[in-house]
Amino acid sequence: MDSAEFLDGGTVSVSDETDAVCRTDRDHPAAFATVREADETTVVVERDDIGDIDADDVEAGWARLTFEMELPFELVGFLAAVATALAEAEVSVFVLSSYATDHVFVKAEDLPVAVSRLEALGCAVDG
Repeated sequence: MDSAEFLDGGTVSVSDETDAVCRTDRDHPAAFATVREADETTVVVERDDIGDIDADDVEAGWARLTFEMELPFELVGFLAAVATALAEAEVSVFVLSSYATDHVFVKAEDLPVAVSRLEALGCAVDG
């Protein structure tokens, strides 16, 4: 499967809110995502929910870009193409994948550049 086929004409939505990535030792009921590891739990929450979290570290100001397409497990190079395009523009990313799709987080101040780079890959960016 060619990742360019999925990018060309694929829809990417931009979340209305900015998110924060938090290192903690517990879950958060309003989290967009929770990643549990042996020594820590990472939660991603909307910025407005930061005050409700007992966190060791908080990295705020992330814009969430969601690829609104079902990405098959056999697809090779999809995230590499996205990450490379953004890296060439010196945009740092934080990536989460769900069963069917990917979410790429960029700092809010880098959002215009990220959108431009995704559009250059053929994506239709909504939001």
